[in-house]
Amino acid sequence: MAVQREARSALLDEALGPGGPIVVFDKVSLAFDEKTILNEISFTLKTGHTKIFLGASGAGKSTILRLILGLLKPDAGMIFVNGDRIDDMTEDQMMHVRGDLGMVFQEGALFDSLTVRENVGYKLFEESKVPFADANHRVEEVLGFVGLAEFIDRQPSELSGGQRRRVAIARAMAAKPRILLYDEPTTGLDPITAITIDEEIMKLRDLEGVSSIVVTHQLRDAFYVAEHSAVQDGDRIRFDRATPDKADEAEFIMLRDGRIAFEGNATELREVAARDRYIDAFLS
Repeated sequence: MAVQREARSALLDEALGPGGPIVVFDKVSLAFDEKTILNEISFTLKTGHTKIFLGASGAGKSTILRLILGLLKPDAGMIFVNGDRIDDMTEDQMMHVRGDLGMVFQEGALFDSLTVRENVGYKLFEESKVPFADANHRVEEVLGFVGLAEFIDRQPSELSGGQRRRVAIARAMAAKPRILLYDEPTTGLDPITAITIDEEIMKLRDLEGVSSIVVTHQLRDAFYVAEHSAVQDGDRIRFDRATPDKADEAEFIMLRDGRIAFEGNATELREVAARDRYIDAFLS
């Protein structure tokens, strides 16, 4: 028991100290009725790094995102975002925390009745005190970042699936959050289109310093994001194989039966798969 208390204290000291992790889960548990979803889950996300959550359907991956957003409260444990403990916050208190969180849903979740401009700028136009001209400039800026500036006055119905997903990313980043949460961002897209979404995730991480949590079933995309990096090269951006140090900044977490079955980088995940039947079967 003493060892557990020491580990917990060290984790909390790190979470609350200067330059500590931007997201911390400390022995978080959650059950619905008698079904355990998460069982003493602990992990940290450092600024500018990526956590990629894998696991079977119902393993609790998307639940992690809902807990960070404060849409669910854990039964036990503590959750910190930007050094603030959020698991005991009220809804009003969580509104401030959500200002530093961007969420990209699987289907994009755009408002069909609004233009691309209005969708991307919704939070700035409707929920902030930013002057309209400044908010509109930011909308144009982020749409340029994702390569969709010319689509600014179109309706979502006029866009392809991949374009809608990129608009959703632009909307999530419009208010300049430091943390972006992705829930199955490439599911349902063809491989070529999926790569464009992966590259947007890398651009935000590597060029904008955004911290990322990615929930996915798409292993090809997960490894691509983990093992490549975006590099500014003059007026263009290229995507190179990540250096070993850079690759270490993207970690996988595999959930199984409510617990963490694996946590580590892409190389370590492949090595573990060679001797773990469950992980090997999942990766296959």
